[in-house]
Amino acid sequence: MTSALRLGTRRSKLAMAQSGHIAEAVQQITGRSVELVEITTYGDTSRELLAQIGGTGVFVTALREALLSGEVDFAVHSLKDLPTAQPDGLVLAAIPVREDPRDALVARDGLTFEQLPDGARIGTGSTRRMAQLNAYARSHELRIETVPIRGNIDTRVGFVRSGELDAVVLAAAGLSRIGRSGEVTDFFPADIILPAPGQGALAVECTAVNADLIAQLAELDDPYTRAAVTAERSLLAALEAGCSAPVGALADVLADGQNHTEMRLRGVVGSIDGSELVQLSTTGPVPTSHEGIVALGRELASEMLAKGAAGLMGERAR
Repeated sequence: MTSALRLGTRRSKLAMAQSGHIAEAVQQITGRSVELVEITTYGDTSRELLAQIGGTGVFVTALREALLSGEVDFAVHSLKDLPTAQPDGLVLAAIPVREDPRDALVARDGLTFEQLPDGARIGTGSTRRMAQLNAYARSHELRIETVPIRGNIDTRVGFVRSGELDAVVLAAAGLSRIGRSGEVTDFFPADIILPAPGQGALAVECTAVNADLIAQLAELDDPYTRAAVTAERSLLAALEAGCSAPVGALADVLADGQNHTEMRLRGVVGSIDGSELVQLSTTGPVPTSHEGIVALGRELASEMLAKGAAGLMGERAR
């Protein structure tokens, strides 16, 4: 009897839902059962704000160690949590079709963002969201207070239900994956809040020596999602910014009928109080190689750095 494949996953409800979805797909492809192996990461146990502990790799390192030690055969990550440098010995075998990359509002009394009261307290664990929310509020003469928070989706939404906060901002994809999209009271278009690089996408990772599994997992890969997130992560890497920096990026592969002809990449860096924002975009033919996609991200990052982006990335949420 063929042994079960071991899938390494974080223990959170969201991570388990994401991993369960991938496990079902892998089981269909391979014909082998898939066992979820729950692994606790530093980001799960620390109570500090992500911006204070650095963010980069805190939800990933323990999973990667389990892969390299042979404790698990493959792992599922939220792509936005992955450091941009790929470690030796591991490969991103698949990046499946991306979920909605937008950020979403969960507010009291079903309020949209525009309906929030003057001085509304909005919770988020992301400096990127804080910077863009505060910049939008400044430009539209709105008065809001962005409040740094930690915790899983239940904890964050609980701040609203208890009345401690007027609203929280969460990734739309995460709410969708655990069946809670119905609680969203508003979605933020990308011209208000650009998402984190890779937001809404999953990464399926395994060891480089496992050629058979790499080939099987590759069936889950979506080339358009991979191209888009590669451009976003290239921009992030070129800015030399980590997962907790106030950087947003979104690449769209634009279709002309049945043909995907152009890629638009948008990037933003801002001060947490929203007083300064560097936001640029570029559109051109879809690069035909991985190197071309990486170059697109680097070029936009270079333009952003020339506009002063470097001075906005060293902030931390207080």
